[in-house]
Amino acid sequence: MISLAGRDILHSWGKFVLTGIGLGLLIGVTLTMAGVYRGMVDDARALLDNSGADLWVVQQDTQGPYAESSSLRDDVVRSVLGLPGVARAANVTYLTMQVREGAGPGQNVGREVRAMIVGFEPGQPGEPGYLVAGRHITRSHYEAVVDVRTGFTLGQRISIRRHDYTVVGLTQRMVSSGGDPMVFIPLKDAQEAQFLKDNDAILNDRARTAANPALNRPGVPGLLEAIQASQAANHNVNTVLVQVQPGRDAKAMAESVAEPIRRWKHLEAYTRAQMEEILIAKLIATSAKQIGMFLVILAIVSAAIVAFIIYTMTLGKIREIAVLKLIGTRNRTIAGMILQQALGLGLIGFIVGKVAATFWAPIFPKYVLLEVNDALLGLVAVMVICALASTLAIRAALKVDPAAAIGG
Repeated sequence: MISLAGRDILHSWGKFVLTGIGLGLLIGVTLTMAGVYRGMVDDARALLDNSGADLWVVQQDTQGPYAESSSLRDDVVRSVLGLPGVARAANVTYLTMQVREGAGPGQNVGREVRAMIVGFEPGQPGEPGYLVAGRHITRSHYEAVVDVRTGFTLGQRISIRRHDYTVVGLTQRMVSSGGDPMVFIPLKDAQEAQFLKDNDAILNDRARTAANPALNRPGVPGLLEAIQASQAANHNVNTVLVQVQPGRDAKAMAESVAEPIRRWKHLEAYTRAQMEEILIAKLIATSAKQIGMFLVILAIVSAAIVAFIIYTMTLGKIREIAVLKLIGTRNRTIAGMILQQALGLGLIGFIVGKVAATFWAPIFPKYVLLEVNDALLGLVAVMVICALASTLAIRAALKVDPAAAIGG
């Protein structure tokens, strides 16, 4: 039976191999889509790991800095530091915006990169965990550490709002929940960038304030200047990252710190498990459904292709099948031959698809994680689809009349 299937494949090997390659490209797309989802989940977990936090303190009735907007006063961190069980706490800001490449020798002037700007305090939670090149930020202003996916290089000048920053360090796998690479700058610079008004807006605010007699009292010198200074200053952050004191049960310790924050501070505090649920079960859920539907469609298309090709090949050798029946070949042997051809086609397609997915995954803009378990599951699915798709051709073969071998 194996030799019969092999001989038949060798007889039409060109069509068989080309069909396998076409099917393989389709399988490669399927494996890549599964890898995109795995990459999104892995990016979300890496985002939480790299923050170095056990708790995320955010504005009440919001779902954290990665899912929606959150605004806190930057003095909240002091009250959080005073809670029992807190080892470290730090203010952090997050802002997604376009970062423009600065002018310089050998640089592409004006290229823009969508990135998440992270404002942090050096040596505190929120700082990039490791660098692949360069150094950490040491100055209080105008230095940046960027993810390698931005395409920026060490020493390069980049523009964020009205200020230019020098890239002093490169990090890796530091991306937002949406897949945007991160750019780390000092907290004060990030606060200014997030809430900065343009010159015209500042002048209009000052004019309105000066025109208000309640705020511009001749008998109270310095009042107007103080009010205008407070309007220009920004004291808001998006979250406070908290590290709890090390202990036997870090989860229980984090929850014990979060409870008084929720009750007495009128803020929301999320543990690592809760934040992971928000990112994966809520933010990525819609993408997961879309990818799942796409995988189902690809599976149906693959089954249709295999069924059509095997059926066409079977119809092309009706006389040979009739001869086999005439010399006493059992139906089970003929069915096994067609099934082996279908499984062989699926195996060739899977090998081509796995190789293709491995080669093109690194060039995708989003991280694609190809897991071994997904590949094994994909192989089983391909074999099952090919086996089911071969039933149409098997039915056609079993209906062949042996008399067709002699022109009857």
